[in-house]
Order: sequence, then structure tokens, then C-alpha cells
Amino acid sequence: MTGWQAVRRLAPEVLGALVRRYGRFDACEDAVQEALLAAAAQWPVDGWPEHPRAWLLTVASRRLADQVRSDAARRRREEADALRTPPAGAVEAGDDTLTLLFLCCHPALTPPSQIALTLRAVGGLSTAEIARAFLVPEATMAQRISRAKQRIKGAGFALPPPAEQAARLGVVLQVVYLVFNEGYTATSGTRLVRAELTAEAIRLARELHRLVPGDGEVAGLLALLLLTDARRPARMAPDGSLVPLSEQDRTRWDSEAIAEGVALVTETLSRGPVGPYQLQAAIAAVHDEAPTAEATDWPQILALYTLLERVAPNPAVTLNRAVAVAEVHGPAAGLALLDTLAADERISASHHLVSVRAHLREMAGDHDAARAGYQEAARRTTSEPERRHLLGRAARLG
Repeated sequence: MTGWQAVRRLAPEVLGALVRRYGRFDACEDAVQEALLAAAAQWPVDGWPEHPRAWLLTVASRRLADQVRSDAARRRREEADALRTPPAGAVEAGDDTLTLLFLCCHPALTPPSQIALTLRAVGGLSTAEIARAFLVPEATMAQRISRAKQRIKGAGFALPPPAEQAARLGVVLQVVYLVFNEGYTATSGTRLVRAELTAEAIRLARELHRLVPGDGEVAGLLALLLLTDARRPARMAPDGSLVPLSEQDRTRWDSEAIAEGVALVTETLSRGPVGPYQLQAAIAAVHDEAPTAEATDWPQILALYTLLERVAPNPAVTLNRAVAVAEVHGPAAGLALLDTLAADERISASHHLVSVRAHLREMAGDHDAARAGYQEAARRTTSEPERRHLLGRAARLG
């Protein structure tokens, strides 16, 4: 992890400390963003501070004080609180990120707003990145995040009681999963992986597992993230392009992460009702335990995807099941399943659907159609590493 990635990871901790002390989530979040901008401008010139977290906390507190001073109607009441700036060496006890995560998933917010706000405040994603994940204009997402911050600005900063935690847990897990996905395959830009996001998502999943160790879906999510992240060292070619699972050097996979993930999913599957994260973790375990791509147990993967589609139907699951169907029953069967997604607006415009169709046509020997499909998928993706990979597949068929 680079120095700036480590600083970016400190942002939710600093935000949590500010919200705990001052409340006013919206103002605190703006102050933290300004402190990060100040760090980016000053540290390369003046040198890195001895305590980066304390520096960010101090500067953010001062920015908050400046904002309060400009609000004449509330100056006397709020300035005294906001001016209690900690000394440069002070460090808050503990990590407030988990509390911040539950605050962002407050029941006063709609589920899309909960996810968007958490991706912003805890995951560190930009408004533009979140907008792409939701397939909405950036201005629309900026308004949604702003309204969400306003709605929870008076909420107390503490972990909710156990009953309320359970009610919010589903959204919390979804947010952690989305943060990991954005880190594992960045939706745009020149980098394939944003390791600071995958590391933060795994850390949050561990914290959740410690908080509710008996919850099967929490354990399943942690297992899924570990089993998926274990392949990260082998996912990038020297030119920065994506290396597909079937072509990866499996000796570079993280065997310790795989062992931990397999142990988690094995234990949780034997415990009770099975949820979507547990099933996805089981699929990842089958892939990770195969010594070679050819040794992959595709019938078992197909059975798991069929169950997953029954438990949590969505077009992404159907897309992956089509690949498993093609491996077990042939590409024609997989292509027929893909045809059912053509009218689904949630995925019909995605480059993923086009690239999977191209892959199955390549399996079927229709190289001209496959080449055209890879080229079309390359035009649709906003990720440069994925674009290079797709164009490389097209060129290989040329």
C-alpha cells in the first residue's frame, strides 16, 4: 500500500472521530475532504507529518471551525464546540469506522442513499465513481449524497443496539461488498485494482464478523472477499491488462487467504440457512481449490449458481450461470440463456453481457462474431485494463 493509499484509508477514521465529537455528519464530511485536499497540496512540499491521522484531524477540525464561524445564526452555540481542536499529536482511541458504517446505513435513508453515502464516506469513492456504479448522472448522485447527509446530521454517533444492528446488517454487507468490487475491478481509469479499497472492505468484513460472529452471511461475505482477493496477484499482465481466471498462474494465488476462506465457508454452510454471500463464497472456493483451470468442477459450480439464482435472482447471477451452463452443456446452451437477458435494462447495455456472449461464441468456434463482440465490449467499458484485455482477445482471433 502506498503512502497516499494509507492516508486515504485514514479518512473514515478521521470522519468518525469528528462526527463522534461534533455531530453534524454533513459538515464533518466536507471538512475531512478539505483536509485531504490540503494534505495533497502541502505534504509533497513541506514533508509528511509525524502523525498523519492527527494532522488530518486537526486540519479538518479547523476547517469545521471556519465553517461554523461563517454561520452567524448559530455562532455562539456551535463555535465553542468546533474550536476544541485537538493538539497535533492527539489520536482518538479506537477506530470509529464500523460505527460510521452503521450510521451511513441509518433507517431514515432509502437503501440506495445508504449505499451511496457509505461508498462516499467509508469507501472513499468519488461521486463520479458512485454515479457510474448506480448508472445515474454525477449531478444526480451528488444531490442524493447531499440529501442523505442532511437527513442524518442529527443522528447520534454510536453503534445501534443489537436489534437495530440486525435490521441494518443487510445494507451494511451490501455496501462492504460493493466497496470490495470497486477495488477488485475498478469501474474506470487506468488501474485494474484499487488495493486500498479491497483491503478496507476485508478489514470491515473482519470487524463485522467480530461484532456478530454467529451470523452466517457475515462469515460468508468475509470468506467470499478472502477467496476472491487471493487471486489478485495473478490478475494483471505486465502491460496492466486483465488476466482471466482460466489463464492465471495459480502458484501466485495467496494460499493462506484461500485456506482461511475455505475454512470459513465450510463452517458457515454447516450451520443453518444459506444466503447469497455463503453461496458465492462456496463458488469461489470451488474455483480456488482447483489445481488447474481444466480441473474445475463446473457441474458443482452450475449447481451452486442455480441455487443462488433461486435465493437471490439478478441478471449478474444469470450471466455467470450462463458461463457455467456453457462449460457443462456446451456454448449453445449458454448463449440461449444469455438471450433471456437481452431485454433486461439492468444489464443489456453493460460490456459484461457483450463480452460473455463473445466468449461463448469463441467457445462455439464462431470467431468472426466473437471478435466483433470483444471489440464492442471494449468500446463500452470505461476501464482501460479491461479494454486492453478485450482488444487482445479480439486480436487473437484476427
